[in-house]
Amino acid sequence: MAAPGAVHMAIDQWLLNQHQHHGHPPCLRFYTWQPAAISLGFSQRRRFPEAWSNLTWNGQPIPLVQRPTGGRGVLHQGDLTYALITSPATGRRQQVYRDFCQFLIQGWRALGVSLQFGQPQRQYGRSHHCFSLATQADLVDTQGHKRIGSAQLWRDGCVLQHGSMVLTPDPILYQQVFQTPPPPPGPMGEVDQAAIARALCQAAAQCFDCELQLQPLSDAEWQQMHRLQNPAIGLDCRADCFG
Repeated sequence: MAAPGAVHMAIDQWLLNQHQHHGHPPCLRFYTWQPAAISLGFSQRRRFPEAWSNLTWNGQPIPLVQRPTGGRGVLHQGDLTYALITSPATGRRQQVYRDFCQFLIQGWRALGVSLQFGQPQRQYGRSHHCFSLATQADLVDTQGHKRIGSAQLWRDGCVLQHGSMVLTPDPILYQQVFQTPPPPPGPMGEVDQAAIARALCQAAAQCFDCELQLQPLSDAEWQQMHRLQNPAIGLDCRADCFG
């Protein structure tokens, strides 16, 4: 599903609220951002480079979108985002990251890509750029390049985990945003996004010992989410989630 960033954030927050208060089943979504955007971690708020407020891409301003999850700035162009909403069995956050990310490791392994967890980096908190350094919550390739960055929001034992998978970023735009080149091209960018979603869904079903069912959102549910985001943004798209 491709949609504006504000729409995606409204969907994910609504799904978390439904899971937390109304017994909605766990959910896994995959989506892209249209138009390209920069998302900011919840704790960043207004602490980001001033130049980000004036960036353009293909003649259009690049919107800044606030995520409800933590982490740093992410450029959503040439990436695939996942959102996982569920209730973990443990409250230990580092362990939850490791448990949740197993489906990413297993799914990408099935596609021929080996990923592993990053190492703690003290400098991460001083960076505006999510992919400048890897943490224990992130996944890196065999060369140490960060390929998937993840962040969480916890509410009363329920978790929304966002993650961005770097696939085919435009090197000129990436350099313009972060003043550094993107990670070297790798095999992740050679895989069709539909194939990625299928492999990760199969891995999630195995890792979480569940059966995933495609559940498109209804018109009534879209109306509820309409209140969570900018009313100027149309809701002429449909989201699919697996729960």
